[in-house]
Amino acid sequence: MAFTHSCDPHVNMADVEVAKSLSGLLNGIAQMVYYNKSEITEELLKNELYPEMPPEEFKVLFEKMKGLIKSIATADMDHAQLEAFLTAQTKRHGGSWLSAEQAAALSRFWKSQRVRVRESLLAQHRWEPTLRGLSWRVDLQTGDSHGNAEHRGPVALMELELGRAGQ
Repeated sequence: MAFTHSCDPHVNMADVEVAKSLSGLLNGIAQMVYYNKSEITEELLKNELYPEMPPEEFKVLFEKMKGLIKSIATADMDHAQLEAFLTAQTKRHGGSWLSAEQAAALSRFWKSQRVRVRESLLAQHRWEPTLRGLSWRVDLQTGDSHGNAEHRGPVALMELELGRAGQ
């Protein structure tokens, strides 16, 4: 007997669980790839979210979702671009490549994570080291130690302080 969600008689509880697992997978991938959470692993995601799924099948799902997130994030898609992209992906291979549920989960994920993922990508690709400080002065020399006046004139000295993020 199928249990239904109280708000919509067409929503099956199994569908809700599938959506939750997929949402968890997308967030887990973001934690791994964009937020540098080393404790999140592919194996952990499989065991926590898809314990019954065969490992080969999970690997295919994981790589597909990771690739889609990467494409979406790299292009920094706005809502219209995302919808067009996801529509194209659901039509690919007669709809067997990306289901409507997966497209909806990706859309929800991107809507909630776009800003954070973008900031992470920018931080990862920023030129390092960065300029932390700059000081300068102009010295006037009156001559060298032998009384030679050829070296008179102003000398500008500049000091740059470079460092990595967090240092």
